[in-house]
Amino acid sequence: MADGTFAVLTLALGLLDMGSNYCPTGSCLGPNEVDSRMSFSLGETYFQDDPFGTEFYVRRDTSLAYGPFQVIYGLSLTDDNDGWIGVGQSWDTTFGAGYLEFHAMPGLYVQGNGVDLGGPIEFRSGVELGYEARNGMRIGLGYDHRSNAGIYDSNMGLETVHLRVSIPTN
Repeated sequence: MADGTFAVLTLALGLLDMGSNYCPTGSCLGPNEVDSRMSFSLGETYFQDDPFGTEFYVRRDTSLAYGPFQVIYGLSLTDDNDGWIGVGQSWDTTFGAGYLEFHAMPGLYVQGNGVDLGGPIEFRSGVELGYEARNGMRIGLGYDHRSNAGIYDSNMGLETVHLRVSIPTN
């Protein structure tokens, strides 16, 4: 269903934002403080375009960003006892009460009774579209892709369609 497109979009949109809004101030990738969040999501996983199981995902969006790239980390578990943990970055933009976010995260995958993704190093990237309330709470629908980017002989991918709730922690 997907590939590394979301990772490329995260980088491309972040670089465009950086060139327009961060470099003119002399701080292209300088550290800055942003809103931190704790997120919880529940979603359906898909393997080879077929529903496969359920995933629970917890993500922390830290208050640290380098230019437009916010530092994030996450942990997921499936009902097949598969686990994934990773660290990466996100880029987002808001429009009215809505938001759009892309993220990319390298991580480690532990196969339980689920899908063989080819090896322990797996990259997670995705997109989320949602609503942000005045108090900063977000609810969004997301789509994530996980694969090993071809570093192993087998590069099977796993997708997740999820509903995420994010709570500000500032």
